[in-house]
Amino acid sequence: MPENTTPMQQTPSRANPRGPFVFDLRELGRRPGTLREYQRRVPAPAGLGLDVIGVPEGAPLELELRLESVTEGVLVTGTISAQIDGQCARCLDPISEDLDVDVCELFAYGASTTAETTEQDEVYRVDGDLLDVEPVVRDSVVLALPWTPLCRPDCAGLCPTCGQRLDDLPAGHSHETIDPRWAALAAFADTDTDGAGDDAVEVPEASPEKQE
Repeated sequence: MPENTTPMQQTPSRANPRGPFVFDLRELGRRPGTLREYQRRVPAPAGLGLDVIGVPEGAPLELELRLESVTEGVLVTGTISAQIDGQCARCLDPISEDLDVDVCELFAYGASTTAETTEQDEVYRVDGDLLDVEPVVRDSVVLALPWTPLCRPDCAGLCPTCGQRLDDLPAGHSHETIDPRWAALAAFADTDTDGAGDDAVEVPEASPEKQE
């Protein structure tokens, strides 16, 4: 059966052919059902995470991907693995754990029905003879990150008064609090009591003869 040689849409390529996330589709071809498998270790791009957790820039990302030619484009499936670092959202202790994310995304050919009937941001697209999976990696990893990372599920967090980890403090840890409206009055009362002791005048007792 002859290979489908329908030319791809001729648009200027924006992807760097030597980029670590870029695959040359000339190795795959356009015949539906043709597939190739890839294993790559690539450095994580900047900004791959949330405010409190993510993959550090330059840390290794393990890509195990399968590229399969289909009628409308290239189907990318596989797994992305990385180590994520961050802070516990309750106690702020550093945390580090492994993350494995499954991906399954279609990259549409430029002249395909899928590309012509969808908005630019609704589907990933083939870039000439190149396929850049960095957007898929970024979206998949960020969406898989925990919004509230915890060092452990039952982390008690920090004491709101002294800021120490509650899990490191004895049971029943607490702080005496004084209503600020009464604090000034309490200080005044203490001062007045001390002053009264110094200025008190001793009144002599009346003699028995005058108690008639």
